[in-house]
Amino acid sequence: MPELVVDGRRVAPLELADSYRSRRHGLLKRDGVDGAFWLRPCRHVHTMGMRFAIDVALVDRRGRVLHTQTLQPGRFSAIRFRCRSVIEAEGGTFAGWELAAGSLVGVHDGS
Repeated sequence: MPELVVDGRRVAPLELADSYRSRRHGLLKRDGVDGAFWLRPCRHVHTMGMRFAIDVALVDRRGRVLHTQTLQPGRFSAIRFRCRSVIEAEGGTFAGWELAAGSLVGVHDGS
């Protein structure tokens, strides 16, 4: 299973949403997420219909985090011009992973 890498450290299991269908559905109708959910390509997200708060990281094409925020249900994320993908996790999770603006993120594919 892929893992999210933050500043060279593997921090959590990772679900990649890189098809239209998987990005469209996202975390809707779930009660939580184990690890991280990475939507790519994606420029911003919303939490309309969500059942829980999420941490959101807006990421540029090189894997640099441009902005992070916690979204309660029924909200829209910030928009950053250079954003090319978005990482989501349960609200409050990013602090434990030390994921913040300026972090470099990537995927460890398990090999």
